[in-house]
Amino acid sequence: MTMNRRALLGAGLAAAALPLLRAEAAAPFVGRGAPAWYRFKFGDYEATIISDGALPLGKAEDSFVGARPGEINAMMQSNFLDPANALLEQNALVLNTGRQLILFDTGMGDSMGADSQMFGPTTGRLLRNMRAAGIDPAQIDMVVLSHAHCDHCWALVDASGNRNFPNAQVAVTEADLRYWTDESNIRGPAFMGPFIRGATKNLNAYRDRMVMVQDGREVVPGVTAIAAPGHTVGHTIYAISSGPNVMVYTGDLAHHHILLLRRPLLEFSFDTDPKQSAQTRARALEVFATDKPLLLSYHFPWPGLGRVAKEGEGFAWHQAPMDVTSLG
Repeated sequence: MTMNRRALLGAGLAAAALPLLRAEAAAPFVGRGAPAWYRFKFGDYEATIISDGALPLGKAEDSFVGARPGEINAMMQSNFLDPANALLEQNALVLNTGRQLILFDTGMGDSMGADSQMFGPTTGRLLRNMRAAGIDPAQIDMVVLSHAHCDHCWALVDASGNRNFPNAQVAVTEADLRYWTDESNIRGPAFMGPFIRGATKNLNAYRDRMVMVQDGREVVPGVTAIAAPGHTVGHTIYAISSGPNVMVYTGDLAHHHILLLRRPLLEFSFDTDPKQSAQTRARALEVFATDKPLLLSYHFPWPGLGRVAKEGEGFAWHQAPMDVTSLG
């Protein structure tokens, strides 16, 4: 008798000892879950993570490359994940410093019509979840972008080109602003055309209120930019400090909590420079494993909060508990 059969037999015997009750399910299926937002104190700040919804990539081995044949699928399966559907989250951050309300990345939005659903219908939920969390988009003072890809800046405007954050400045690196609004860069992978047209529409709507992000300098008090190029030419992560507390918003430094931590030098198919991105990721993970700051990863399992530890030749992701009101 196998362990599974013994467990099932035990469950069956336990059930047989219970009285038989007749139950009928008359209630209809609800079909829609609760809005996805999570709020916590961070030092003197209040942080709210807002979900833009799940982002399915399809086959993992199509997006994560450079492994031995079968290795990607094996890593997925050994962690009870479906190798045919690499599912990412989209965890945007709203930071209330007491002086300003700052949004880190915007999600996919609906500004580009059918292209806004290039990854399926589960994205584009940031604005509704933000309102459900009690935050009016008009309250946002600054949108800080990690980079100018579709799932990070396409909700700056709506389908008609109107600003979704009418009172906000937009902080982005000059390198990403130039690259992703230059139509001469439409070459190579098929996604480049939509990515550049979408970035152009969304970023140009805020040209009169742009703030240029510079490596090592504060974007606003308490938020320092750290260059992390490779995923895009100007990809940037941000160190958020309040007193002794440090949280790093890592953007797209790593897209998957298993594949790109266990094997940080694997390459990702949406990287502008995959080899530079892998080197940037490996160096940053070494620092994070040593210094142990709280991390907020845009694409890791909801709500994306945790820490990194060294494990073998790579790293392990340790998700922070959600049953707390303060993290530091």
